[in-house]
Amino acid sequence: MDQLLLEQIQTPAQLRDLPEAQLPNLAKELRHFLVETLSRTGGHFASNLGVVELTIALHYVFNTPEDRLIWDVGHQSYSHKILTGRRSAMSTLRQSNGIAGFPKRNESIYDIFGVGHSSTSISAALGMAIANQRLGLDRQVLAIIGDGAMTAGMAFEALNHAGDISVNLLVILNDNDMSISPNVGGLSNYLAKVLSSSFYTSMREGSKQVLKRMPTVRELARRTEEHIKGLVVSGTLFEELGFNYIGPIDGHDLPLLLTTLRNMKALEGPQFLHIVTQKGKGFPSAEDNPCVYHGVSAFDPKTGEIAAKSNNIPTYTQIFSDWLCDMAAQDERLIGITPAMREGSGLVDFSELFPERYFDVGIAEQHSVTFAAGIACEGLKPVVAIYSTFLQRAYDQLIHDVALQNLPVLFAIDRAGLVGADGPTHAGSFDLSYLRCVPNMLIMAPADENECRQMLTTGFKHGGPSAVRYPRGCGIGIPVEPKLITLPIGKALFCRQGHKIAFLVFGTLLKATLEAAEQLEATVINMRFIKPLDVEIITQMTQQHTLLVTVEENVIMGGAGSSVNEYLQTQACDTPVLNLGLPDRFIEHGDTKTLLAKCGLDAKGIVNAVTKHLLR
Repeated sequence: MDQLLLEQIQTPAQLRDLPEAQLPNLAKELRHFLVETLSRTGGHFASNLGVVELTIALHYVFNTPEDRLIWDVGHQSYSHKILTGRRSAMSTLRQSNGIAGFPKRNESIYDIFGVGHSSTSISAALGMAIANQRLGLDRQVLAIIGDGAMTAGMAFEALNHAGDISVNLLVILNDNDMSISPNVGGLSNYLAKVLSSSFYTSMREGSKQVLKRMPTVRELARRTEEHIKGLVVSGTLFEELGFNYIGPIDGHDLPLLLTTLRNMKALEGPQFLHIVTQKGKGFPSAEDNPCVYHGVSAFDPKTGEIAAKSNNIPTYTQIFSDWLCDMAAQDERLIGITPAMREGSGLVDFSELFPERYFDVGIAEQHSVTFAAGIACEGLKPVVAIYSTFLQRAYDQLIHDVALQNLPVLFAIDRAGLVGADGPTHAGSFDLSYLRCVPNMLIMAPADENECRQMLTTGFKHGGPSAVRYPRGCGIGIPVEPKLITLPIGKALFCRQGHKIAFLVFGTLLKATLEAAEQLEATVINMRFIKPLDVEIITQMTQQHTLLVTVEENVIMGGAGSSVNEYLQTQACDTPVLNLGLPDRFIEHGDTKTLLAKCGLDAKGIVNAVTKHLLR
């Protein structure tokens, strides 16, 4: 039996040895391999099926890794990983000690820039292009960015800068949010070849030189050129920014991609190639519903049926979704805002029930926060649904535009703590630290689903900025009270009476701490509020116990435990405190339960940490 083409390729150099006529068959094999592999491991699915031909063409035309490929976000980098020597490791994708779901510099020399967050590729690529120019290195630098990532201000900041300096840079816009439109046909493809050719470029540049002395004719020529191209492209904006724009072209047409990329490789200065692809290409279920198949768990590769969840316990995201709809029905002032995370943050039902009060601002976290501040100024009640790791990108706006003005904006912070397979780029490890130092903030961390709902209500009805941070995944099965109940602000909850040792728990590690407390015969307090702290109960615990132990799923440095330390210092209290939380390092991808155990934040780890401390 003949060996598959894909099995012959361990490096892009071997790919470049293949006859061009064999590349379409390679694309079929690669797409089949992706379907079979991801049906077992899960991962980002639809976006990766959409860039198979593009990935092959890039590695075939460019001399990687000497030439630099920077993938934006990295959701679409699986074909890149397979063609760069990691095909056999794909079975470990996003698992502990396996390969990452995003490009990582320490994983492969072909992963030129570590990514995970959106819209960084053009900035990084421009920096590399400038560095290579300064070092006298003849390297091609390419940024591959999606249409969603192009909505972020950072992408346009980089485009604006790149168009203003003379540097060789190719930006490829992978437009997969629409079907291939009629203008991406024969005429458009033909003109893309012509407009990217060295003959056309030299003619255009030469004409500009000749026409410099004839401004009126030169201007007419420029306008004529734009109008001709305008029949088949939409690149005026990018040309105004200083780029030579080509496209849009069919991103699944390998011969066209190869020809266009070869032509553009020879061009000088900032270049912009617009390709149109289809998310989920080659897998009907993903083509029909790319949102559902964006990130998948295990599924049947024949039918596309995604494996059902093993329990009926709602996720914290679902708890938020239900609360948002219930509160919106009660209070017409509520406005729901998300920066391009409608599905992930649980706003689908709200967007359908209250479309006039729903705003998806695109991948624009900074804008989402200041937008909310403006809404709050006029007496409405904005709720910003955002991942912990994405709120980091809007920190200045949170401080300057919301907290400084003491505006009633509620931040519903999803994916707090470790997030498992997505790894350190998406882990919400720092929000308690970066939020609690901001004046006017009310900060809460629920221990269970019911408390999450109550805290969201409390934050919404609070007269200033507030934040409720909750983890990814399911709750613990606590019944949820349907009424919209508020909590007394700054008051902790007594959970278990013990002696000598008192646990002060912030958030969903309460369950593991209660298990540990049974073995240690310890007291357990559910602190609930990070800011303001319940200082009365802390003082009480110091008077009745010989050791306080703080527990949180946030970095220890500057976290909730640190706030306890700071308070006790002001009271000149000498009761020892042990702070348990995430260590001072980035936690890699893997199963969340396993990762928490490695960090010593399961019941066994908590018992061991306390026992070692007592022995010391």
